[in-house]
Amino acid sequence: MTTKLPRRSVLAGLLVMGAAGCAGSGAMTTASARRKAPPGPWQGVRDEFALSPAWIHMTAFLLASHPRPVREAIERLRRELDENPVDALHAHGDLAPVREAAAAYMGAAAEEIALTDSTTMGLASLYLGLPLEAGDEVLTTEHDHYSTHESLRLAAERTGAVVRKIALYGRSRAATATEMAGAIEAALTPATRVVAITWVHSSSGVKTPVRAIAEVVARANQGRAPAKRVVCCVDGVHGLGVEDATMADLGCDFFAAGCHKWMFGPRGTGVLWGRRELWPMLRPSIPSFGKAAYEAWLREQPPPPTTADMMSPGGFHSFEHRWALPAAFAFHRGIGKARVAARIHALNRQCKEGLAGMGHVTLHTPLDDALSAGIVCFEVAGMTPEAVVGRLRERRIIASTSPYATSYVRVAPSLLNSEADVEAVLRAIRALA
Repeated sequence: MTTKLPRRSVLAGLLVMGAAGCAGSGAMTTASARRKAPPGPWQGVRDEFALSPAWIHMTAFLLASHPRPVREAIERLRRELDENPVDALHAHGDLAPVREAAAAYMGAAAEEIALTDSTTMGLASLYLGLPLEAGDEVLTTEHDHYSTHESLRLAAERTGAVVRKIALYGRSRAATATEMAGAIEAALTPATRVVAITWVHSSSGVKTPVRAIAEVVARANQGRAPAKRVVCCVDGVHGLGVEDATMADLGCDFFAAGCHKWMFGPRGTGVLWGRRELWPMLRPSIPSFGKAAYEAWLREQPPPPTTADMMSPGGFHSFEHRWALPAAFAFHRGIGKARVAARIHALNRQCKEGLAGMGHVTLHTPLDDALSAGIVCFEVAGMTPEAVVGRLRERRIIASTSPYATSYVRVAPSLLNSEADVEAVLRAIRALA
């Protein structure tokens, strides 16, 4: 499947627009006021989405609204499936074009990418597929999400491996790259086989120095036998679609992410990337419908060495969503990865700086762009996170709380927002004093 954006798409205009942000200076709190504002150069991106203009949406990182090119691709494929399911399956069943689109965006090779339904599926497939043994150690952090911790627990239960959690930093806002990489280095032992980290913590908004941590792991592997090497694995969902980075830039060994958050991809899609030479060490936990595995079964032969294709869970999926995934990668590439990253960081910087100046607010996300991405976490004195979210909702602002033992308020300025949106959010929070 090849996905092309219609000529009327706003992306053509974005390719020639300047880097300046929206010019509107007044903070607008109502839908009608925002509609009357002079359109800035990023309004065209916002117009690609069917999101209600009655709200300021600060939770796009949870589950994406589909932009027009993705909606249209899904609907076209759905019609094909409804009109003639078998012919549609034969026409689009080869998933190579989907892998190729993901690879082009991620700076990888198509044969290094498995397709999943979510970050959770990717992490579980990865960690349950690793050849862990009794006495092996998996090193992770206290800051990681349930999906990482639970996947590791299940893997350890089955193999006898031990999961150890460490803190990368004391105070999230004061975290440094040196501190985080140093914490991993100090915690490695001869028994360590896996380092499991998250690129951007949804608990605090901290962006970890994946490259520096990968280099720590690479140094630890010097002199180790292949069977004793450490693999560096990353939950990358809150960096994919935000940061201008490739898999080579990150330097890790495996990378899992859903595509229905910052990527604005079809809901229920994800990717699992791994270095080509490391896929054979994994063992699939769900049968693949790929050609190599299926032909081995037909011949009653053992399966061949594991490939990324064999780690793509088989079975029947929401095919119109999976086949439409290239449209999301094309949407982002049409805007430009560097431009996307600059825009999201600029809006988040505006938000963080505004919050940092409020005496009744405690900001938990670092101000430094190198240590944060698109999620901003904070507390308001004397109020629970749930109460803050409720008060913001009264002002037509959708925020969220972080689903951790220690919970914060979260806002996530994205390509769906303007500077005026951020100012409206800041003004609403200021009014809570």
